[in-house]
Amino acid sequence: MIRNARLEWGLSAPVADFAAQLHQESGWRPDAISPAGAQGLAQFMPATADWISQLIPMLSSREPFNPAWAIRALVSYDRWLWQRVSAASDCERMAMTLSGYNGGLGWVQRDRRLASQKGLDSTRWFGHVATVNAGRNAASWRENRHYPQRILRELAPRYLTWGGSSCVASG
Repeated sequence: MIRNARLEWGLSAPVADFAAQLHQESGWRPDAISPAGAQGLAQFMPATADWISQLIPMLSSREPFNPAWAIRALVSYDRWLWQRVSAASDCERMAMTLSGYNGGLGWVQRDRRLASQKGLDSTRWFGHVATVNAGRNAASWRENRHYPQRILRELAPRYLTWGGSSCVASG
């Protein structure tokens, strides 16, 4: 986990955040399958696993049930999302990254536009973008809003001793 995070993100990789994300996704169970069809440790939907295996040459084998593949895919996909959002702070940016992982980058972008239209700060997730819904059904919206909150504020503190950085350590 730590090695893959640092290979993709550098020595200050938010290792605790990734560990918390895996905890949230599958409870660290590499054989997990969700009712929606998400697979493995990182709970990739088959279409997303296919896309990642085409995007990242070292992940071309498409093995969502292989823990090594799943961890590398998770940190790589998070990095891809991170590079496509900007925010007021690294913690706000990670929250948007996690929202994108859970519900799709397009929804993050639509929610940010709506937040801006409503006079909210579209560079801040907590208390701003997280409060608007650009059209998702209520259950999907609630799940997506709970996802970054649980990972960053509830689960990541458990993994701070794993090294690297985290929102919970930096604010």
